[in-house]
Amino acid sequence: MKKKLLKYAFALTLSVTTLFAAPLQAADKVYRLKLAETWPTNFGVFSHVARNMAKLAEEMSNGRLKIRIDSANKHKSAMGVFDMVRAGQYDLSHTASYYWKGKDFRTQFFTTMPFGMTATEQYGWFYYGGGMELMQKVYEPYGMISVPGGNTGIQMGGWFRKEINSVEDLKGLKMRIPGFAGEVLAKLGASPTNIAPGEMYTSLERGTIDALEWVGPSMDLRLGFHKIAPYYYTGWHEPATELQFLINKKKFDSLPKDLQQILLTAMKASAYDMTMESHHLSGANWARMKSEYPDVQVKSFPAEVMAALKQANDELLAEAAAADPLTKEILDSQSAYLEQVRQWTNMADRAYLNSMAE
Repeated sequence: MKKKLLKYAFALTLSVTTLFAAPLQAADKVYRLKLAETWPTNFGVFSHVARNMAKLAEEMSNGRLKIRIDSANKHKSAMGVFDMVRAGQYDLSHTASYYWKGKDFRTQFFTTMPFGMTATEQYGWFYYGGGMELMQKVYEPYGMISVPGGNTGIQMGGWFRKEINSVEDLKGLKMRIPGFAGEVLAKLGASPTNIAPGEMYTSLERGTIDALEWVGPSMDLRLGFHKIAPYYYTGWHEPATELQFLINKKKFDSLPKDLQQILLTAMKASAYDMTMESHHLSGANWARMKSEYPDVQVKSFPAEVMAALKQANDELLAEAAAADPLTKEILDSQSAYLEQVRQWTNMADRAYLNSMAE
């Protein structure tokens, strides 16, 4: 009888141990993800985002979530990260949504739009105005999730070899400019192109292009465009350029729920950090640029040019909305949100800045 009791106790202990060991082992399991960047190695503030995100995710998960980052120098396909994440070759990427307009016209609406929202307004639209839900409608058919990945704020209108004095000066202009703004310039006779970030300086230097836009002082100073093109125009085309994390949905769904939330939280935090750092660096770098390169001429496009750009933009938006119901839904949502929130922006930020200038 005693032997039977001992056997029963041993079997019970073994069962209890097995029951609790599985969750403990699952909790200790390390999940490894691979992320591909559109950017080359050490590409300023753009390169900080994914690394900050990966560090946060590993720390918050107590080492259970580890993310390897491959820059464009390694995977050799700066503009191929969409396809690599979609196919599962990489689990994640850090890039920009408007690079994929050739694959799906609607992707560009989630980076920024000419004459559109500021960064603060756009974040409000994403997280509280239905923007995230609309973005997932676009990316769901591709088996991916798109998450805001950091904002540059208002971007400069670009570096030009020659001064722009009229709409006529835009005709035939070869300019590196992605997104919807490229469509707008094309309508006015320019020849827009999209060039990978690592190739921009060489293209401008060799005359392959006549002008380019990149970001603003936060990123432009280190790339040296001011040594080639002396005219630095103020912005109109990208008032709130939001980068992007792309996630392979199948991979995301395979993660435990807590790691899913940790990953999304780390992305949100690192995106906000980039937004702050971009603003800081633009101020610091512009002070340096103005001091060290006094020949740089800051220009604004003439009223005639701005009016033509705005008209072309409005006509293209109307055509796009008429051609596709989801495009119309996205553009209507952005327009309605901007109409509402801009009233507060004018009462608050614009009024404050105007009063400080008086």
